[in-house]
Amino acid sequence: MTDKLTAEEASTELPMLETAGWEQDGDAIKKTYQFKNFVEAFGFMTRAALWAEKMDHHPEWFNVYKTVDVRLTTHDADGLSMLDVKLAKKMDALAGD
Repeated sequence: MTDKLTAEEASTELPMLETAGWEQDGDAIKKTYQFKNFVEAFGFMTRAALWAEKMDHHPEWFNVYKTVDVRLTTHDADGLSMLDVKLAKKMDALAGD
């Protein structure tokens, strides 16, 4: 089982994610990515899916054409964990953010 973010981890990590465009959504974080077209959006999702599988942590996401909406939370922890933080940072890197 993965542990929920501590208050110290949250106060350190969440402001950095917010600067990168992530928003808190209850016990989750969310972000919308915009790409040039569907192929780029789908390519991002494919690369992110490979990393998510390696991390054994899978996003909630939705794709329409060039837009990918992502929501991250750790159900086992009943809120945000370092897995969410790590996957959010990896997704930003994959998207070129």
